[in-house]
Amino acid sequence: MQLPAGFRVVHPATPLEEAAHETVRAIPAGSVASYGRVADWIGRPGRSRAVGRAMAGCPDDVPWHRVVNASGGLVPGHEREQAQRLRAEGVRVGAGRVQAPVPWWPGPVIRTRPARSSG
Repeated sequence: MQLPAGFRVVHPATPLEEAAHETVRAIPAGSVASYGRVADWIGRPGRSRAVGRAMAGCPDDVPWHRVVNASGGLVPGHEREQAQRLRAEGVRVGAGRVQAPVPWWPGPVIRTRPARSSG
């Protein structure tokens, strides 16, 4: 079946997609993360391509442009828009990639429960 131009099939987000969206929403302006690191942070190591698919179909409130490949490369076919968005946040971009020093985000803060006293 051929869809009209501009239409896409929308499906409920999978748990992986929801986790990726939530994590990417936490990346601050002016910082970037790689697909692989996002996959690691959501407990799905090795699933960088799945994170990429999650960014391709993400809701409008997800800053997909802050996710790049492991060497800082931009999304093929969307380089111009991604570069514009990143530059607007102060990120240096050139030749299809984030320029060194890459402003890698160190990741989400993992909240741990305080140790219980045994007394």
